[in-house]
Amino acid sequence: MGLDEEIKSLEDEIRNTKYNKATSQHIGRLKAKLAKIKDDAVSRAMKSAGGGEGYSVKKSGDGTIVLVGFPSVGKSTLLNKLTGAESETGAYAFTTLTVVPGLMEYKGAKIQILDIPGLIAGAAMGKGRGKEVIAVVRTADLIVILGDVFNGVHVDVLMHELYDAGIRINKPKPDITIKRTGFGGIRLNTVGAVSIDVEEVRAILAESKVMNADVLIRGNNVTQDDVIDAMMGNRMYIPAFIAINKVDLVSENERKEVENGMREKYGVDPIMISAHSGYNLDKLQDAIYDYLGFIRIYMKPYGEEADMEEPMIMRKGSTIEDVCRRLHRDFVDQFRYAKIWGTSVKHDAAKVGLQHKVADGDVVTIVTKL
Repeated sequence: MGLDEEIKSLEDEIRNTKYNKATSQHIGRLKAKLAKIKDDAVSRAMKSAGGGEGYSVKKSGDGTIVLVGFPSVGKSTLLNKLTGAESETGAYAFTTLTVVPGLMEYKGAKIQILDIPGLIAGAAMGKGRGKEVIAVVRTADLIVILGDVFNGVHVDVLMHELYDAGIRINKPKPDITIKRTGFGGIRLNTVGAVSIDVEEVRAILAESKVMNADVLIRGNNVTQDDVIDAMMGNRMYIPAFIAINKVDLVSENERKEVENGMREKYGVDPIMISAHSGYNLDKLQDAIYDYLGFIRIYMKPYGEEADMEEPMIMRKGSTIEDVCRRLHRDFVDQFRYAKIWGTSVKHDAAKVGLQHKVADGDVVTIVTKL
């Protein structure tokens, strides 16, 4: 049996087996086997890729986003409109043969945008230029899934390819720890409303020849797929949103039909744009900024006025320690305290330590020992 046939056979068996307590271990084992086969295929494709010419792009700026879509969906036109980059455009497939980077400056943030060759069905397994493209996508801080109004089904294919490549979009990383041991079998400890039991975990880990391990699961609604992902250990958890291009080429009713279909299927509002005419590109820029979770911090040198012209761009959840590391590698070691004016403190000029989390609009003074 070939690889494609083996994958289809397993997928069919999983789909046709009704899930209940009696079948849960069997389904878990099948899912783990399927994940391992796909992961091995993707790994072989990645190794054979070798990072071909044009595919090794150094990340720069405050964040990196990747435009993911089928060939000729309008990625190059969109990149050029957002950044002024020189990405060749044309009304035929595979216009972009390498990764083309551009830089978009928005609300003080410098955002790197990568235009990559179009994905096709089977890309995760190495078809087309999928192996090189997937390797780039896995390094992104944000994925923009770009479809067009004429081919809504392409979004389904893209979602499937990203999933097969070990990319989990808009999903927090499950809090699962698997620590291999030399004896004792599989021991499961849980914190929260965890419904999966030790027999299911044992069946899943057996597919990777893990017979002895301490497993700790924290959180609610943890699934077999989450345990499998933790077992594989190479999943990437990346935020993403859907944008639908070429809306200027259809009627208002057709546009609404596509928009409603996407909302019904994926539970999110797609951003309807036209890269050619510029329609809704400001809304797209806002979404990129918001999904990257940027906040603006204004630095105030000790005894001087704050620089309110050029903010430091940080991510939500950043601490004073993160700010120090951005300023100078020695600032953490030489740190005494920080003063903050803003919403992250109860009163202005409050003294805080390294682990204090900053908020958007905070004014920060770092005081060091020297």
